[in-house]
Amino acid sequence: MFGSMPKFAGLPRPDDAEYALLSKTEADASAAALEDVPLSAASEARLVRRIDQRIMPCLIAMIVLNYLDRNALANARVQGIEAALGMSGLEFNIAISVFFIGYIGLQVPSNLLLTRVRPSVYLPGCMIAWGLLSGMSAFVHGFKGLITVRFFLGMVEAPFFPGALFLLSSWYTREELALRTSILYSGSLVSGAFGGFVGAGIEANLDGVWGVASWRWLFIVEAMCTVGLAVGALFILPDYPHTTKFLSPDERTIATSRIQSHSGFADRKHGSLLTGLKAALTDYKVWLLALIIVTKTSAGAVTSFIPTLVATFGFSRVSTLLLVAPPYLFAALVALGVSYMSDRRGERAYHIVIPMLGATVGFAVAGSTMGLGVRYVSLFLMLAGVYGSYNVALAWISSTLPHPVEKRSAAIAIINTVGNMAQIWSPFFYAQGYAPRYGLAMGANTLFCLACIVATLVLRRCLVRENGRLVVEAAAGGRGVVGFRYVL
Repeated sequence: MFGSMPKFAGLPRPDDAEYALLSKTEADASAAALEDVPLSAASEARLVRRIDQRIMPCLIAMIVLNYLDRNALANARVQGIEAALGMSGLEFNIAISVFFIGYIGLQVPSNLLLTRVRPSVYLPGCMIAWGLLSGMSAFVHGFKGLITVRFFLGMVEAPFFPGALFLLSSWYTREELALRTSILYSGSLVSGAFGGFVGAGIEANLDGVWGVASWRWLFIVEAMCTVGLAVGALFILPDYPHTTKFLSPDERTIATSRIQSHSGFADRKHGSLLTGLKAALTDYKVWLLALIIVTKTSAGAVTSFIPTLVATFGFSRVSTLLLVAPPYLFAALVALGVSYMSDRRGERAYHIVIPMLGATVGFAVAGSTMGLGVRYVSLFLMLAGVYGSYNVALAWISSTLPHPVEKRSAAIAIINTVGNMAQIWSPFFYAQGYAPRYGLAMGANTLFCLACIVATLVLRRCLVRENGRLVVEAAAGGRGVVGFRYVL
């Protein structure tokens, strides 16, 4: 089948340090460690269920509140924050953008640090900090105070999402990762729907209570929930498979060895943080994945303006906030379905491309009509297309860049950092001067979706060629990774 493989000219050749392949001694040692452990499909399935029960509910709850706090400003706009703070022109767009200036700066150093500290303490600690800062938004009295809080809120929220992805990649095999990543990221979509319900409830029941406006109550209530959950997470969230205390010694052996057996790597420290960072920065696959994510997030900036778009329909504040929820719930269901099929079929690229075609249609329709029904349906296509496949792209990162652990950590952070740079400029496509059609944003997002599709197909082609190289090398008794092939 691979007898006439091309010479792969122009593709960088991974070096031994990148792959850190399992030697025969390491493989034998791993097998010996499992000799006295009753390893079977049933026992592994029980272990995975235990891991799921411990990790997933905690991380899902954390990401729901992470995005509630991050996107509260979008709902607060409907509830009157701009008028209350005397904001005008592009000041709201600046307040959205400045969050990500703080956010992108700490992603890479934070994820590198995460390989050396306890996630069970570090991530909830950051959550307490962002909960307190988000709550401070309720007490600002002008634009300057708001953007100051938003900048520092971005900084303390930065560690969570790439850190959560890295933690998942340390516990789950490549075949399990897309579905878990999808379930996790669906929490962010559910938070969009939940945020609309919460905003509507607060608008209807708390506006003016004790002389406090509803948008201030929004920040206060969500901050209290965030800090309370973070304290609980300190006692629930585990560390890594080989160090966690909630598993027995035998279970720790199985948990560690199954990751090793599926990837061909032992998930241990292999070098300095700077070496891992350099390996990530010099791998072309990191930058292709970053291009996929940055085009997605450029189009995905629409999430900060969904309440604004729905407000153009002319309904009351409460009705507007309630109408925000259904597109997010639909996107969450699509995300789960797409990721389930991606895991089941062991395929990533086309599970990104097909939903993105739907998003392309959604943005194109929204930019070409002001019909209420059609425009509302386009919101479903936008969110389901961009975010219904986003988790598949995230899972593709860890399965494409599995080792060493320092490189994987740095790569996840670099890609997430580059991706979130889009959130600095994208809000300005939604300037008030372009209302109510927002044609510039819809046209630009259509192009971003098409660029994402092209980048995805290019990466797939490169990985096909890399897999061919590994097969040829393994057949020749060379450096082919034991049991490792790139997921396409």
